[in-house]
Amino acid sequence: MTPEAARRDHWQMLRYLAVNSLYGALVGTAVAAALIWLNIGAVGTHIVRSANPFLASAMVVGPFALLFAGAVAASSIALLPYRRKFRR
Repeated sequence: MTPEAARRDHWQMLRYLAVNSLYGALVGTAVAAALIWLNIGAVGTHIVRSANPFLASAMVVGPFALLFAGAVAASSIALLPYRRKFRR
């Protein structure tokens, strides 16, 4: 593999991880929004009654987004060899 091909491959891998992390963050944000909207565990009520609802929402949504982004990126890395093996 030439240095230029390796560089292209690295950029493709970074783009692949970034896209998968973005998908995971969007799913995590949606799950947190559903948690707040459905008021599971009275999370929505606590956020509405807090002194700073934006900060309280961010403290719920942020970890969910990061957790799901990491999980999706890790699973995409783990499944990467199988995608090449079973590509048609």
